[in-house]
Amino acid sequence: MSIKATDATASSATAASVAEATRAVVQEFLAARAAVDTRRLAGLFAEEVDWLLAENPTVPWIRPRSTAAECAAQFTELMEHIVPEDARASVDTFLVDGTDAVLAGHLSGTVRATGKSFEGPFALRLTVEDGRITRHHLYENSLSIAEACTPG
Repeated sequence: MSIKATDATASSATAASVAEATRAVVQEFLAARAAVDTRRLAGLFAEEVDWLLAENPTVPWIRPRSTAAECAAQFTELMEHIVPEDARASVDTFLVDGTDAVLAGHLSGTVRATGKSFEGPFALRLTVEDGRITRHHLYENSLSIAEACTPG
């Protein structure tokens, strides 16, 4: 007896392998991010990235970015401006659908220059194509972060 894969079965297997590949890249991204390994991060980003993080002129590490090097540098810049021992991020949800991944959780930290803390929920949408991150959209409590960066 032989079993022939149907188009639906083959399509389902392809979708599962795409999702697995996306999950693997995002897990590598999280590991590199936790290690603040800029070289590894730069290797995970595509040469051109659809980067979205609401501009905030009072927050020095938040600015437009579009290249792999610029995207990876954001994490180094962040660590230069916050107290590393106080930096926390937890991921409560990690969803993958094909090339897209969404992480949701909570982050907190203390701004080095002001000594003020920030905290709040976040959501991060990543898209992985050909093994590289092509979209990085971060939604966070920017008001809390801006207040922590403001002297006084």
